[in-house]
Amino acid sequence: MSTNTEYQPINCDDYEHLELACLHAMHLHIELHSGEFIDGVANDLFLSKKVEYLKIKTPEGSQELRLDIIASVSNPELGTIVIKSE
Repeated sequence: MSTNTEYQPINCDDYEHLELACLHAMHLHIELHSGEFIDGVANDLFLSKKVEYLKIKTPEGSQELRLDIIASVSNPELGTIVIKSE
């Protein structure tokens, strides 16, 4: 999913799992719809220009990921969560 497309909000339950991950600074293994994988520590969820983002800290620095480009997130405490659109 390109970041040039209209934002598609994610399912509320999936959003709550991401909030929990940020609250506890959980390490996440993230798969994007593009097939790319990113590992990092969940830091924050925020809204900018009607688009929701997950901010994660990686060894390369902070990254901001649109929630609708995330296919799944994995963590030993959360398990694997497949992100769905509303």
